[in-house]
Amino acid sequence: MSITRLTKKVDNLGSAWEQFKSINDRRLQEIEKKGVADTLTLEQLNKINHVIDGYKSRLDHVETAVNRPVLGAVTGMETGKSFDPIVAEHKEAFCGYLRKGVEDDLSLLERKALSVGVDAEGGYMVTPTMSQTITQAIFESSPIRQLASVETISSDSLEIIEDYNEAGAGWSASETAAVSESTTPDIGKKIINVHELVAQPKATQKLIDDSSVDIEAWLSGKLVDVFSRLENAAFINGDGSGKPKGILTYTAGTSWGQIEQIDSGTDGETTADSLIELFYALKEEYATHATFLMNRATAQQVRQLKDVTGGYIWNPGLAAGTFDTLMGVPVMMAADMPSPATNSLSVAVGDFSRAYQIVDRTGVRILRDPYTEKPFVKFYTTKRVGGDVINTEAIKILKLAA
Repeated sequence: MSITRLTKKVDNLGSAWEQFKSINDRRLQEIEKKGVADTLTLEQLNKINHVIDGYKSRLDHVETAVNRPVLGAVTGMETGKSFDPIVAEHKEAFCGYLRKGVEDDLSLLERKALSVGVDAEGGYMVTPTMSQTITQAIFESSPIRQLASVETISSDSLEIIEDYNEAGAGWSASETAAVSESTTPDIGKKIINVHELVAQPKATQKLIDDSSVDIEAWLSGKLVDVFSRLENAAFINGDGSGKPKGILTYTAGTSWGQIEQIDSGTDGETTADSLIELFYALKEEYATHATFLMNRATAQQVRQLKDVTGGYIWNPGLAAGTFDTLMGVPVMMAADMPSPATNSLSVAVGDFSRAYQIVDRTGVRILRDPYTEKPFVKFYTTKRVGGDVINTEAIKILKLAA
């Protein structure tokens, strides 16, 4: 996309936001005068809300596309770095496996390249380039992955030491003064297990045999779509049984292991006062790196809110790759957050890098299956991932309740 077209999209977003404020001001005036807003005004407001979402989505898409690695490229060839024959051989052997599935036809060298990734239950590790592409694309489509801490491991679980409170400390009056014994922090251990994600994209043998089709790119696209949707839902709403545990599944409260919930004061609706209270419920150490999390339906409601001075608490990010902000705090859209409804947990805010830990098991494995659903060839693919809240103090949730 040219700089001129990108600049035009930014200008369009700015103009749409000014138009939105004008229409919303008219809505508030109508409510003040007549007790209710005109239907036409509400329709215009809803329409411009969707326009703003569209402009912002396209700007973010441009930023993402620019930063995405080239799919299917062989490491080293396009960057000017030294060519790695092992990587090239692995790629060639792997694509041969995807297209033909007859391992006996592979040369001894190709078998050697693949043998390092053979699964005991059958299947092979995808190529490093394909793995990087899948990982990057899932990262781009996952709001929690972009905010949380992510650790890659080679085992089945990650153990984390939890300090429930800090050890006592103080100033010494002098070099020879007696030092009182420090209080001992409560320490526990959290184990985050990885769980198996399974996908089975399928294609006809005719499509697979077509040399003009980039089989790695096609398969990566299918896997990213499935894996990202399942992961995103689990990081928000997962119950921890056979899947990651989500941020909205914790008991409400202020004790360790509970996540505090703030009532909005209005049933099924966000309010400016409750959002302010929600943010300031965070400790300073978490507030400085906080991000709001909500879906687009909630964002459309929040855009209409003003503070006591009459200023809008929402500001759109008028540039590619920049966040919208709420009271100056970045806002991330997460489709799996609940839409506004009675008692819904529609807004979360926190320092997610300190609050949530994602654990990835190394590698994505694929097993070619041409038998169980003829005439299709299925690619049984597994990826292992876990996730859990490791610091409940670092998140606060808004409950839309009176």
